[in-house]
Amino acid sequence: MFEFRVIDGTTAREVIAGARQRIVQEVRETYLTHGAGESVNPDSYFLRFPAKPDARIIALPAYLGGGVGLAGIKWISSFPANIERGFPRASAALLLNDYATGYPFAVLEASQISAARTAASAVLAAEVLSGGRTAGRLAVVGAGIIARNILEFFGAQEWAIDELVVHDREARYAQALVDHADSQLGYPARVVEDLGEAFKGADVVVLATTAGEPYILDPETFAPGQLVLNISLRDLAPEIIGGAYNVLDDVEHCMKADTSPHLAEQLYGNRDFVTGTLAQVIEGEVAVGADRPVVFSPFGLGVLDLAVGALVHDEAVAAGRATEIPGFFAETTRW
Repeated sequence: MFEFRVIDGTTAREVIAGARQRIVQEVRETYLTHGAGESVNPDSYFLRFPAKPDARIIALPAYLGGGVGLAGIKWISSFPANIERGFPRASAALLLNDYATGYPFAVLEASQISAARTAASAVLAAEVLSGGRTAGRLAVVGAGIIARNILEFFGAQEWAIDELVVHDREARYAQALVDHADSQLGYPARVVEDLGEAFKGADVVVLATTAGEPYILDPETFAPGQLVLNISLRDLAPEIIGGAYNVLDDVEHCMKADTSPHLAEQLYGNRDFVTGTLAQVIEGEVAVGADRPVVFSPFGLGVLDLAVGALVHDEAVAAGRATEIPGFFAETTRW
């Protein structure tokens, strides 16, 4: 019980690359476990900086029961200015705790884990809410690491995509994602400079930006039946939310921090626009129709990090890829 291990990001990424289908299944089971009340997922805590209003570091503590049975906390920073310096916006670490004793037993580089659980939840939602694994056109807005991971999970789930269009304010980032999708995933892709053109005719829209407030404002932007994966959470005006079927990962978590659903709650003074959670859709308790757009808004749950982190930890240990830290605990007896 006094072993302590470190798992680096390279190992985490390699494990994830070989286990994407299993990760989607783990995310599905975690949503159901959470929906059944067999988890503890407190509010995230945001550390903000007066001199850097766009930057934050977030603490996500959680306990996941079911077949996992462990606790932990993800400490993830988001510094958008990093993009201008040419390196990723987010960095993170995940600490895992033994449920029986409370002792921490591993720390993992978690930007890979965080991106994987986000991508897996997006692709799972696309499958559940569309009823299949096909898209005539898939539109991606925001060509960063999260978007890349989402496309890799679409590929791992063997989605048939006839056309992929990518829009980003920076054309070079859009082109980089197009090149990756074409060369690594086999999806025919192209850059689209006009945002409206990207949405037109898309069966599935992925919003994966760093937007801090809504910039998609027209309530008629999306057509009935269009599926919008609102991964970045703040791109959509509340009026768009009000005119859609809205599926969330966790209602209480999504109704804070000026997310698009939170803005809709403030505008309308109620939550009548909420259709239900993804777990409820999976269980057949609620359903979406084709007469309005369908929007999936996942706030991002710490229990998902635990599920994916546990998988990465176990695979790394089994492969001899985890670094043990002898003597991490200075006292292992009371006397």
